[in-house]
Amino acid sequence: MNIPENLYYTKEHEWLKVSGSEGIAGVTDFAQHQLGDIVFIEVNTVGETLETGEAFGTIEAVKTVSDLFTPVTCEIVEFNDKLTDHPELINTDPYNEGWIVKVKITDAAMLAALLTAEQYSKLVEA
Repeated sequence: MNIPENLYYTKEHEWLKVSGSEGIAGVTDFAQHQLGDIVFIEVNTVGETLETGEAFGTIEAVKTVSDLFTPVTCEIVEFNDKLTDHPELINTDPYNEGWIVKVKITDAAMLAALLTAEQYSKLVEA
């Protein structure tokens, strides 16, 4: 299982890559394995500011539909349009081509509540 060191993680299996006050977010390699083949992504929150843990969209796999949650309080600024025609990018490349949203982080202090790669690794191995 791939758990890059340079990302933040949530207990709900989302990841966040931070660059200044902005970031990109998606679901982890563990999450995409658990979901199976991803067939559809829906994000209707572009332009909205959401609190930590609020649903920003849904991810649909062959077997299930799950909510996607914000890792920190942020404004959803962009949806990865490639996922409209190629949702399977989340299965094949969850940390690069399969990112889901770009966000503007409203309070960088909230990053301290997220998991490191080492902490997340222990969570999924438990």
